[in-house]
Amino acid sequence: MAALTTTFFIFTVLSMFPLTEQGSSLNQKLRVKPGETVTLHCYDLSCAAVTKIKWTRSDLKSEDKYVFFHRDNRSYEDYQLPSYHGRVKLIDQQKMDGVASVILTNVNINDTGTYKCVTSNERKKSFTHFTYLTVTDSVSQHAADVELYEGEEFVLLPCEFPTFRIDEPTVVWSRYDLNPSTVHQRQQEGDDRKDQNQLYSSRTSMKTFALETGDLSLNLTNLRLSDSGTYTCTVRSSRWGEDRVTDVRLQVKEPFPSWAKVLLVLLVVGPLIGGLVVCFRPYFKPVYRVEVDSGVKSVQLPFKTFYLRQVVRVEWSDDMNRKVHVYQNSSDQPEEQDEYYRGRTEKKRNLKPGDFSLTLKYPTDRDRHTYTCTAYNKKGNILMMKQVKLWVEVYRVEEVDSEVESVQLPFKTTSDLPEDVSVEWRDGDNRKVHVYQNGSDQLEEQDEYYRGRTEMKRNLKPVDFSLTLKYPTDGDRNTYTCTVYNKERNILIMKEVILQVKVNRVEVDSGVESVQLPLETTVHLPEDVSVEWRDNADKKVHVYQSCSDQPEEQDEYYRGRTEMKRNLKPGDFSLTLKYPTDVDSRTYTCTIYNKERNILMKKQVKLLIKVCQVEVKEGEDSVELPFMTVGDLPEDTEVKWLHFESLKMVHVYKKGSDRPDGQNEDYRDQTEMKRNLKPVDVSLMLNSPKLTDTGRYICEVYSKKENIRRRKTVQLKVKVSSAEQIEIEDETVDMRIRSSSSNETPLMADQSL
Repeated sequence: MAALTTTFFIFTVLSMFPLTEQGSSLNQKLRVKPGETVTLHCYDLSCAAVTKIKWTRSDLKSEDKYVFFHRDNRSYEDYQLPSYHGRVKLIDQQKMDGVASVILTNVNINDTGTYKCVTSNERKKSFTHFTYLTVTDSVSQHAADVELYEGEEFVLLPCEFPTFRIDEPTVVWSRYDLNPSTVHQRQQEGDDRKDQNQLYSSRTSMKTFALETGDLSLNLTNLRLSDSGTYTCTVRSSRWGEDRVTDVRLQVKEPFPSWAKVLLVLLVVGPLIGGLVVCFRPYFKPVYRVEVDSGVKSVQLPFKTFYLRQVVRVEWSDDMNRKVHVYQNSSDQPEEQDEYYRGRTEKKRNLKPGDFSLTLKYPTDRDRHTYTCTAYNKKGNILMMKQVKLWVEVYRVEEVDSEVESVQLPFKTTSDLPEDVSVEWRDGDNRKVHVYQNGSDQLEEQDEYYRGRTEMKRNLKPVDFSLTLKYPTDGDRNTYTCTVYNKERNILIMKEVILQVKVNRVEVDSGVESVQLPLETTVHLPEDVSVEWRDNADKKVHVYQSCSDQPEEQDEYYRGRTEMKRNLKPGDFSLTLKYPTDVDSRTYTCTIYNKERNILMKKQVKLLIKVCQVEVKEGEDSVELPFMTVGDLPEDTEVKWLHFESLKMVHVYKKGSDRPDGQNEDYRDQTEMKRNLKPVDVSLMLNSPKLTDTGRYICEVYSKKENIRRRKTVQLKVKVSSAEQIEIEDETVDMRIRSSSSNETPLMADQSL
């Protein structure tokens, strides 16, 4: 079978997490069993074309070997660690939209470790992501992620994924040891509880803006012993299938064992009862909940108990197993502390009264965790353990439309601040949004994405450092952090604000000849304006300047496919996109400039093209997978059809003829393709469709000479024929009759089913 060399657009993305200096850093945690296939996520937030991808194992001391290395549109196996040869492939070999995720097949115990992905793009920027992979041959070997007690009010099961980058996402929390397995399901329309397991009825919820923010955590209330199990968070899309994001192990324990209760009833001697209470004190661990607003200077995580003379070590950790604070041998141990918490914690050292409370400075929403304090004796035995849940509330700006001129991110406080403070606004990707220092704005420190778009108030009495952001788009959906420093660069105050931007939505079926992206305004505009339509990969879709279209500035992918209205009175710059396919499901931004290139107006439109659906009965002579587009294609045009689920090449057309040598043997003599390149019609005829042909078919049309590419996805469903369905039903009835004849209570058996 010929090697698959085609480049296909498969959009998979992930998210909004703690950051490195160069770019966004994803912390993904995965657990799989040996022999399984796992996706290691990585992507470039700028959506620019990725030029280099390096996957390494941070826990392995190998400087010149990689898990996966890709540069200039090819992979280099010579640079790869031998144990990964033939097991790693890029999920999107075209790397459009910044996807650098890889698929690792046939995993084994030795694959357990920390995987680091570093991408470089055409804009000379890099992004770093981390994945923590655990491979274990037994579910019982998983350490419980969350450990709580029966009767507690709630638990928050964490899951984060950038669903705001996916069209029509659905989030499903599941327990696969139950039937039905659905614990909670969220769609864009809201919660869908029709398939929910009744054990969780009225006990689950997700945040209102979960799909918009990517925080898909599940809130489970009134904990029961039966809630113990592994909870799986999955993101589904009708276009791209499903992605298993994370597993969370929840263990719910009895607050006090029943056998211990019986024993206590039998005891009548007071001192003995007291002694037993001390013996069983781990079962009396209450979980405290602490709530604060983002912007407070600090929050205390309380832990006070009776005098423990034998304590020699106190360790605070979060639910990600990161060490928050360590105290041993009468002093703090900062070298053991996770770098995320360094310089932000203080612990009371009053061991005699048993006060192990921890102060956490400048809390943000990233500090929403369950914190565990553990006290040890000199032998390393646990003397006491306590948990505290911290919830940091973040101010949310009311959702604004993408066409508004500006939005304000508020920051006011009653605290007294010195006059020589410096102020930094940063976004969730750690980019500098606005910098104020030495009595003036520092524009040279500002990230280029925000230049010319921000204004900050500078009122010290009363304190007001609110930020105005001009021309907000869906790319500005983010959590913004304002940090105020003194001249020694010590933090005086920190506050977060969440911004939501609503985008106009257009939805059409695949197969329509054209779709219109509307842009109308009542604002009076000068006659010498220039207009640019761009997609979310920053490609120029359409350019209008000097009273005429500028096709030479247009990206090749859109040439010959766009028409724009040019009505200044009233202002109508709506764009028509011809022969749209599912690959055109993107967010498009229209920007209007004056002759000085100052922005006069900006608006976004989110386009969703439904995937083409084709159904056929097994046994039919043939079925057509349609693909028509516009524009003349050169003679060197290549066409490839791929069955996505099996990655089998279905059909190859190259240099003016079909190429069966590049076709998978399962499809030999089963396909015929139309070859009309003027106008373009490369629909595929699949002969004698079988049930196994069901799946997604991706077609790519491209020319190396002209750098022209077209893509389309067709979802094929092959149904059982009527004759076969009757035969199956007859066999089922026959089996039930034979089963009933040997069962004395067939009716009860049916009812149990």
